[in-house]
Amino acid sequence: MHKNLNANHIKLIAIIAMTVDHLTWVLFPGLQSVWYVFALHVIGRLTAPIMWFFIAEGCHYTHDIKKYAARLFVFALVSHFAYNFAFGIPFVPFKTGIFNQTSVMWSLAWAVVLVALCRNEKMTFWVKIILIAVVCLITFPSDWSCIACMCPFFLYAHRESFKRQAVDIVFWTFVYAAVYFIFIDKLYGALQIFTFLSIFVLSNYNGERGKWKGMKWFFYIYYPAHLVVVGIVRIVLNGNVRLIF
Repeated sequence: MHKNLNANHIKLIAIIAMTVDHLTWVLFPGLQSVWYVFALHVIGRLTAPIMWFFIAEGCHYTHDIKKYAARLFVFALVSHFAYNFAFGIPFVPFKTGIFNQTSVMWSLAWAVVLVALCRNEKMTFWVKIILIAVVCLITFPSDWSCIACMCPFFLYAHRESFKRQAVDIVFWTFVYAAVYFIFIDKLYGALQIFTFLSIFVLSNYNGERGKWKGMKWFFYIYYPAHLVVVGIVRIVLNGNVRLIF
């Protein structure tokens, strides 16, 4: 099968899907069962697995994984304020609970740390297991919780087989969806199933970066910038209220 999407193409799809999803939260507050609102959120489900996939790719291709992780942590810090402003979440964590206290970038940065740590052949198996458990606790309060750390980690480990990567996306998304469906919100849990659509997009990845080398930096700027715009729209339309719980 001819694969005709490079990294830039797929990242652009993620950017568009993410923007649609985030604007839907402020234009139609709460997860509404109205079909067209739900459909807009379905589009947004494409974004997270694409992010996870390219974190794994970044770990493989980077010349310095420590600098890569450091850059992501700076990005996560900036994104924390932008994400919380966008959805009316206090900047100081845990004032409103343990869920959605910061952006998904926090988990993604820790995913890179986890890959770097587990590359260390001197570490024993049980030390690595303990580190994984600690990182899961650290990333639990973020958007997409520790799933956004564990899935990139497994995607990196299974780079040689897209079929295994597809199973990773299905498995970890199912875990997240099941927890939400059983313990928190059934409609939101059911929504996460549609992240599987990203597999069809990623299956068309041709392994090439694309001609434009600025996509990486564009995303670093676009992600917090669009969240600031979303926050302004939230305040104008709804007042300073929290939209994600």
